[in-house]
Parts: sequence; C-alpha cells; structure tokens
Amino acid sequence: METKVGIKEFRAKLPAYLDSASPVTITRHGETIGYFVPARGGRKQAELAALKEAAASLATMMNALEITEDEVAGEFAVRRAADKR
Repeated sequence: METKVGIKEFRAKLPAYLDSASPVTITRHGETIGYFVPARGGRKQAELAALKEAAASLATMMNALEITEDEVAGEFAVRRAADKR
C-alpha cells in the first residue's frame, strides 16, 4: 500500500522511509510533488548510518545558508522547466 505524506513529515521521518519497502507519495499543500520508491527493501546499518549523516549534513548546510525546503523545490522546478525548453 502506498503512503502519502507532506514534505515536512517525509523529511522528519526520512530514516524510517529509507528502511521501508513501500513507495511514498510526497505532497506539498495537498499537491503531489514527488515519489520515493525504494530501490530495495531494507538497508544495512552502515548504509543507513551514512544516509542519516548525509541528511544531517544537508540540513546543517541549508540552515547555515537560511534556505528552506520550498526554495530548493522551487529551484528544481525552475531548472526542470528550463530543461524542457
């Protein structure tokens, strides 16, 4: 069964979703903005620890630069639109 979550909840519970075998629909303000489809079910502890560290590093960088998730998503949308031209 597919899970549907907001972007903030997805980010907050990322470690659990990474360990899951179920796809996740990611929404913002009720609109679907993406999907997380695990490549395989379950991860080894070392892989999971590395992913947690990467997520923490990204959050630290975003906080230091005062960048929000919405700004990052907006930049991706702009670049995607430019690539389609």
